[in-house]
Amino acid sequence: MSGKMIGVDVGGTFTDIFVLDENDGTARVGKVPTSRPDQSTGFLQGITDAVADIGSVGVVVHGTTAGTNALLERKGARTGVICTQGLRDVLEMRRRDRPRTWGLRGDFEPVVDRRDRLEVPERTLADGTIRTPVDLDAVRRAARQLQDQGCVAVAILFANAYANPANEAAAVAALREIWPNEHVSASSEILPEIREYERFSTTALNAYLQPEVSGYLGRLGAALDSGGFGGEFMIVQSNGGVMDVDTACRFPIRTALSGPAAGVIAAGFIARSAGYDNVITGDMGGTSFDVSLIAEGRSMLAPQTSIDFGMVVRTPMIEITTIGAGGGSIAWVDKGGLLNIGPESAGSDPGPVAYGLGNDRPTVTDANVVLGRIDPENPIGGKLARLDVEAAARAIDIHVGQPLGLDTLAAAEAILRVANSRMAGALRLVSIERGFDPKKFAFMPFGGGGALHAGAMLAEVGIARAIVPRYPGVTSALGCVIADMRQDFVQTLNAMLDGLDTDMLGTVMQDHHDRGMAMLKAAGTRFEAREATFALDMAYIGQTHTVSVPIPVQVSAGKVHSPTQAQIAAAFDSVYRDTFGRLLPGGVRRILNLRSAVTGKRPKFDLATLAPTVTDPARPKSSRKVHFGTDWHETAIYDRLSLPVGTLITGPAILEQPDTTVLIEPGLVGRVDPLGNVIIETGPEAGA
Repeated sequence: MSGKMIGVDVGGTFTDIFVLDENDGTARVGKVPTSRPDQSTGFLQGITDAVADIGSVGVVVHGTTAGTNALLERKGARTGVICTQGLRDVLEMRRRDRPRTWGLRGDFEPVVDRRDRLEVPERTLADGTIRTPVDLDAVRRAARQLQDQGCVAVAILFANAYANPANEAAAVAALREIWPNEHVSASSEILPEIREYERFSTTALNAYLQPEVSGYLGRLGAALDSGGFGGEFMIVQSNGGVMDVDTACRFPIRTALSGPAAGVIAAGFIARSAGYDNVITGDMGGTSFDVSLIAEGRSMLAPQTSIDFGMVVRTPMIEITTIGAGGGSIAWVDKGGLLNIGPESAGSDPGPVAYGLGNDRPTVTDANVVLGRIDPENPIGGKLARLDVEAAARAIDIHVGQPLGLDTLAAAEAILRVANSRMAGALRLVSIERGFDPKKFAFMPFGGGGALHAGAMLAEVGIARAIVPRYPGVTSALGCVIADMRQDFVQTLNAMLDGLDTDMLGTVMQDHHDRGMAMLKAAGTRFEAREATFALDMAYIGQTHTVSVPIPVQVSAGKVHSPTQAQIAAAFDSVYRDTFGRLLPGGVRRILNLRSAVTGKRPKFDLATLAPTVTDPARPKSSRKVHFGTDWHETAIYDRLSLPVGTLITGPAILEQPDTTVLIEPGLVGRVDPLGNVIIETGPEAGA
């Protein structure tokens, strides 16, 4: 390993930088405000601030929110659809669901207008038989019409294209003859899987994002090149792996939730290194609070996610629950007199009231500032000289205190109680409501604001301890550095297990293996290992929902050996019994899809290199009064990065560092472990 690796995570408020020097194992971190509307400006500023010579950088890995934001804000490109006759309105009909389950009304507009959805003659049957070859002249006419209407991207959505892509492939070839750019998506390439609406939605959203994401990544790449960068530029996927830029431009839908996924990967790595296999992560940035669960060292992957109502994305994603409870989330009182937090956020521009940049509505950060939990003379990020406590107090008093009949301090405490309650609800959602006992999990807060709320999560949810990483404010950027390269594939088989053609299964598995390995080779990076894993979506015939069944596979000299029917049956029975408690005697087992993942294991670094090297006993650098509950408490202030391993600190205490503030509330104890993490537990005896 040589040179420098840089992880860059662009959040709603800050752009975070993690620089690892592979020569000596040292690391540096940085934060700059996220630039709007073009996030690439802050991206490049963060790198140049952190590294004097971009030419010394070997790898830049980016966790991007460009795709997610374009979806949420509906700022993708004008997109056209060319589909099978009769299927023009699939995107609009969805699954006949509603934004509010019990509401009588619900509005929804797909990202592609109806006038930009055109039909052409063609038909492929579910068994792959082509009943009607595609009318290529009709495809060309539709393409010209879409161009005339102003579309800059196009999606080809044909019925049953997962079973036989021939009609779609012919349409794409004809379309590319006249389409003026590369922004063409075909459902058989994006998602060759049964379920018409999910396939159509994912493909249309991929096309909708292509111009936005490819343009953004192109600007980043060009700026890096002009600065002398000659290394690899890679992008984090929503499944927690990384991909090269060319792949990201062709499949931008895989970048949805890219940044939060990197944080979960880093949290899992840190927790395992510290000896904890079960952890609930809480990424609190300026805009949102993102929660995920890692059980027995494994992140939870969901095959399908709704970015917003009606925006269904069916691609493997780390399961992340997001609520509007970030540091910049605005506190407001509704007409019924109830205090609410978010979902609207002040973001980075103008930011919380205390930033003094034009916002006059109070945020969670403003409450922490007024209560003394954030040092107004030393705000994180390093771009503001001080925070305006008085302005924050006035905003809280006007917008929360007076409507609720509370003084300023009580109103600030109320803001934090509501925010903490919402955050605790998200933790319960991913743990208790899914059958996990939170007492068996540690909580890992990160992001710029997470460590301020760790104690509240222990008290409200009953989690045993919190693990605050060495650099919590840039954990997602750290995840960019350590994420493996990964390619996922899916293919619908729709076959009964009895009588399964295992040679056919082996052929598809071999194809996925070979394509994935070719992508790893083309990436031009070094891997410690390469592996392929396979799973089948299975159920008993008549059931709608499937279970994911990992199947035993041997790969020797590049050849994939298909499992036998008996091996698949045993694997299904084991998973089904573990999931539902019993089997269905006499039930006919059905295989719906094959899912494959090819992973290139990137070299990891030893987190011990980030551990403190100081040996002097810990001493407070100062103290100040901090408000807890109804009283002010004299609270010791420590420089977190100068605390030696083994340090015990009894709350109340505040640990300050450039990227975050760690709050140890009264009744809690913080302990610095051998990796430099701060373990917060109840007690004073806890951790002794």
